[in-house]
Order: sequence, then structure tokens, then C-alpha cells
Amino acid sequence: MGNVVVEAGNFTFRETSIEGVVVVDAKAFGDSRGYFMETYKKSDFARGGINVDFVQDNQSSSTRGVLRGLHFQINHPQSKLVRVASGEVFDVAVDLRPGSPTYGQWEGVVLSGENRRQFFIPRGFAHGFLVLSDQAVFCYKCDDVYHPNDEGGLMWNDPDLGIEWPALNGSVLFDESEILLSDKDKKHPPLKELSL
Repeated sequence: MGNVVVEAGNFTFRETSIEGVVVVDAKAFGDSRGYFMETYKKSDFARGGINVDFVQDNQSSSTRGVLRGLHFQINHPQSKLVRVASGEVFDVAVDLRPGSPTYGQWEGVVLSGENRRQFFIPRGFAHGFLVLSDQAVFCYKCDDVYHPNDEGGLMWNDPDLGIEWPALNGSVLFDESEILLSDKDKKHPPLKELSL
């Protein structure tokens, strides 16, 4: 799949190297007072190839170095449309769709309050993000509700995935000691031990 670009309304939809994963840019209209932008419009998203019925919106706040993920729901998978209202994160989607030609491959994008970029992650993917700024407010829409007993996870630093997480300390080297994980996220298995 190439980098097909679709313009629809105030949005630009750009396909990634993994089928179904889409980067969305929105036009902002600003002046000296600030700006206004649409973050979602069902008809434009359908024209851009994202025809999903979102049923839940979530928001989290995290500090620099927090890594949330890599998460998925096992029996109730969710498509997600993610964005950052303030701050900056590196957001990652990992293909876990059985039989997919890109199974185990990942796509990553920097999302920030400044670039106003969004990332669409279809069902069948693990998702996570690393906070690059001092603080970040992360917002996402889901097409199924959260089921607490249906959680799955994937090891964020699995060498078989080879996710290129950005350095937090301004150097060219990534330092795992800077990463802040929940106890739950420290225990996720690598891809080769995952049973879906």
C-alpha cells in the first residue's frame, strides 16, 4: 500500500506503510486571538476511508518519560483515533492481525498540541505512547467501550518489534532508565509469547 493522500473537508488523510493505519492532519483557522479547528467530522472521515462509529472518548494526562502501552483488548478490539491536546508524545501502533502481511510491524508518529496531528489505529493493533514533553494531555476516541477484564498487552521494548523510541535526554541514544511504566505494563510478554 502506498502513501495515498485523500483530502476531505478540513482534513488530509495519509495512509502509512501498514494497511488501515492513517495519519490525519486538520486545518486550523487562526488569528491573533488563537485558532479554531475541527478534530472530527463523521462524513469527512468516511470520505477519507475511516468509517467507524465511535462510542467513547477518553483523555489522560502524563508526565515526561511516561510510557503507556502497548495495550489492546482481546475479545472486544477497539479502533482508536488519537491526538494530543497539549504537549508531545511519540505514538505507536503494532499490527497484531492474524494473517496480516504486516503482522508484528509497527508505525509511529509524533503527535503534539502544536502539530495538531491525529493517528487512526484500526482494530487488531496494540497501541502505546511515550511522553516527550514535560506534560501531555492525550485524547482518543474508541469504537467500543473499555472492558477491564479483556485487557491484553505487549512488551514495549521487545527486540523482535524493534520500535525506535525517541531519546528523552536530547542525546542520540535512547536510555530505558528514563521510562516510567505502570506495574502492569512492566509485565507484558514479547510478541513471540503472545497468544491471541
